[in-house]
Amino acid sequence: MKFDPVLFKDEPVLGIVRGVPENRLEGVLDSARDAGLKFLEITLNTDHALRLIQSASKKYERSLCIGAGTVRTREQAEQAVASGARFLDSPTLNEEVAAYCRNQSVSYFPGALTPSEIEKAWQAGATMVKVFPASQWGPQYFREIKGPFEEIPLMAVGGVTTGNIPAYFSSGASAVAVGGSVFSESRMVNGEYSKIRDHLKEIIFAVKKILNTME
Repeated sequence: MKFDPVLFKDEPVLGIVRGVPENRLEGVLDSARDAGLKFLEITLNTDHALRLIQSASKKYERSLCIGAGTVRTREQAEQAVASGARFLDSPTLNEEVAAYCRNQSVSYFPGALTPSEIEKAWQAGATMVKVFPASQWGPQYFREIKGPFEEIPLMAVGGVTTGNIPAYFSSGASAVAVGGSVFSESRMVNGEYSKIRDHLKEIIFAVKKILNTME
């Protein structure tokens, strides 16, 4: 499944999977798919990440858009895309990765926090700027940033919950990402797939509910 910006606008939830055991990958991704998630990344600091991305991108080609997270170098970007990643996510802006994504027409989500970092990431060609860690400043920070940077779409990453999702979107966030709170190591290792699925359903429902009220 290719990255579709229109679909992501309608379904603006990104799942971040870090440290999934290879023998639990299918169960975790089945849970994400069954919850209705459309966009999910596997971070490159996961054991055998490239192999997992390759496997996931083939098996879930029709149901999940699989990307690579924690991409910190151009070499990693090239390897991830060659393995089937449909988008790339970085903790900070890497200009070589940004240039590669522009040249290859690959969607890129670099992390930023300060106004200068956010503007620089956008000017480098970011599809959307990942505000990370969002929990350090909260939804009000998004409201302040959107003042001078109204045209820059922002994703809230870090500390996103069903309780604060409405505040993030009403303050200007265009998307949210969820990671360890949903895809926790214990849930993945122990095969607690129903907990992953049900938690994701709550997140997705909360997002759709607030988006419907904002239309």
